[in-house]
Amino acid sequence: MSQIGKQIVDFKVQAYVNDSFKEVTKQDVLGKWSIFFFYPADFTFVCPTELEDLADTYAQFQAAGAEVYSVSCDTHFVHKAWHDASGTIKKIKYPMLADPTGALARSFDVMIESDGIAERGTFVVNPKGEIVAYEVVAGNIGRNAEELLRRLQALQFVASNPADVCPAKWKQGAKTLKPGIELVGKL
Repeated sequence: MSQIGKQIVDFKVQAYVNDSFKEVTKQDVLGKWSIFFFYPADFTFVCPTELEDLADTYAQFQAAGAEVYSVSCDTHFVHKAWHDASGTIKKIKYPMLADPTGALARSFDVMIESDGIAERGTFVVNPKGEIVAYEVVAGNIGRNAEELLRRLQALQFVASNPADVCPAKWKQGAKTLKPGIELVGKL
C-alpha cells in the first residue's frame, strides 16, 4: 500500500542532538519540510557511511528549509555512546531519534519485526505532516544524500508551482514541464 499522502502519526521520542537529549514530537515536525532517515542500528557498517553523507550535506538541507531526523531502534543513550566513540558520527549535527519500542518504525511501515530493527527507509514529509516521497532499500545498500536533496528540492518546487512537473534528473534552476495536450507524444 502506498505511503504517499499518508499523515504521519502523533509521536514523542527522545533524541540525541548537540551533545544533549531532547524530546521530539509530531508538533516539532509540522510547519517545515522533514526527512525521516531510518537505518538498522548504531555501531554497524553501512549506516555510518550514510549518516556521514547526510552530515556532510546537512547545511544544504537546512538551507532548503528542511530538518533531517535519523532514526533507529536504538536508545538515545546508545546514540550518544556511538557519537562519543566514532569520529564519523561526531560530525552529525541533526537530531538522532531513538525508537527503542519500534513504534515510529512501525508507523512508517519499515520495522523488521523478526530482527527488532528498521529497514533503510527514507521519507520526505511536507509541512502539513504528509509523506510526499519515500524509498526503502535493502539493508546492504547505502543511500545517497545528494539525490535525497535533489528530490527534496523538486518536491518543494512542485509544491510551490503545482502547474509544473520536474523531469528526470531535474536540478534546482533547471527547466520544468507544464503538462498539457501539446506535450503528448513530443517528449
